[in-house]
Amino acid sequence: MSIKRLPGLTLDGQVYFNEEMSIIEAALPPGPWKTAHAPALLETKAGTLLCTWFAGTFEGGTDINVVVSRLPKGSDRWEEPQYITNDDDFSNQNPSLFLAPNGEIWALYTAQLGRIPGKDNMQYTSIIKKQVSIDDGKTWSKPEVIFPEEGTFARQPIQILSNGRWIIGNWICTDGEKGLAGDPSAFRISDDQGNSWRRVDMPRSNGRVHPNVVELDDGHLIALMRSREADYIYISESYNYGDTWSEPVPTVLPNNNSSISALKLKSGRLAVAYNHSSAPTTYTKKGAWPGLRCPVTIALSEDGGKTFPFIRHIERGEGYSGDLNRSNNKQYEYPYLMQSTDGMLHLAYAYKTRIGVKWVTLREEDVIGTHLGIGTYNPTSGEISK
Repeated sequence: MSIKRLPGLTLDGQVYFNEEMSIIEAALPPGPWKTAHAPALLETKAGTLLCTWFAGTFEGGTDINVVVSRLPKGSDRWEEPQYITNDDDFSNQNPSLFLAPNGEIWALYTAQLGRIPGKDNMQYTSIIKKQVSIDDGKTWSKPEVIFPEEGTFARQPIQILSNGRWIIGNWICTDGEKGLAGDPSAFRISDDQGNSWRRVDMPRSNGRVHPNVVELDDGHLIALMRSREADYIYISESYNYGDTWSEPVPTVLPNNNSSISALKLKSGRLAVAYNHSSAPTTYTKKGAWPGLRCPVTIALSEDGGKTFPFIRHIERGEGYSGDLNRSNNKQYEYPYLMQSTDGMLHLAYAYKTRIGVKWVTLREEDVIGTHLGIGTYNPTSGEISK
């Protein structure tokens, strides 16, 4: 791959080296759509990188569909995005990509009814559908429903555990008085490679959503979650391959009521991508929406999420800082983090208030090289000790 030095990021998929940040990056071709949001990544068996997201006029509209762009191995430019879904009957959102053991690439996504007058969103009508590619993400099968329970939402892809079990984190959206703030988390579990699924609920998890499942050791799982109160990333644990879960508690990492991404690296460290921001004072019974979704940050933990001694801001936005100014940054949100077979970290997120998707790749050592320490959170006092 021939990497160019960055003269200024261009919205055409060209891969550049950002000398200031010492990272490789690209702004993927945005296509003809006004909105690009909720990206996800996958490395195929051929070494191609796939990036999928939802695109259209406005989140929740029926012209919102799932698209995918490819970066073939050795190429220095992401390809123009192509449709995975292409219909005007549903708002198709939150795609994820899963490489099944048989070589199939699964694209899972939420499909909800379009907005109607008087309703802020229609997430409580969502089901989850699946489409399959067998040609390295070039073409996709017709959609089929995989989780038919209305209100089911997801973002992280299916995880295969050490005992062969498949698990995917969900949250269940309702049309109740508390709106999205009352939604709980749950999991779908399959012990027959996706032929049948059962639901496991997380206790007292209302408002703790977007669960990211990580297996720390055989059978010992954690789920890291977004908080509707915009305070902290929350964590729940399971010691029986996801059959039961603990009540979620806060970690030391802040959260701004926006999506996160987590995985266990080859080194054994836990990695989390998120917006290093919070605003709990904006909380209402329907959730906190502080609006600030910047910077995009990667944090590393060596003790399963108790502390995060290595933190690096990957996207600093327009550079505004301070409580009165930092909201002038555009939104850089919904990061998705993966590690490829060569050990590189790959990060994708919605760029400049959803005008497109940005992709970044760097080494784990690049995160460790620039860090600041965060200590332990005391839920009783609400303080963080350094």
